[in-house]
Amino acid sequence: MATILVTDSDFQEKIVSSSLPVLVDFYADWCGPCKMAGPILEELSEDYKDKLIVAKVNVDQNQNSAQQYDVMSIPTVILVKDGKEVGRQIGFAGKLGYEELIKKVL
Repeated sequence: MATILVTDSDFQEKIVSSSLPVLVDFYADWCGPCKMAGPILEELSEDYKDKLIVAKVNVDQNQNSAQQYDVMSIPTVILVKDGKEVGRQIGFAGKLGYEELIKKVL
């Protein structure tokens, strides 16, 4: 399973209502650190494919979702389980940083 793209219109369905925990990457195409995080999050989506969903939300195109989660800077990666935020990483964390976040739900 690869990362999935999520918009304001399907955020509730794909993130909040998900039966699996979701690692949500709030990013923008122009953001350098976001570009560094992309391949790592893609790799993690494969590593944890049966246990976790990795989703991407473009903050420029989906401002409502970013506001709902008080995303003030990017990249921000938020871990959501059972519709609730259970962890957050602001800034580029590298693979180990994101794995530490994932360990909170696995």
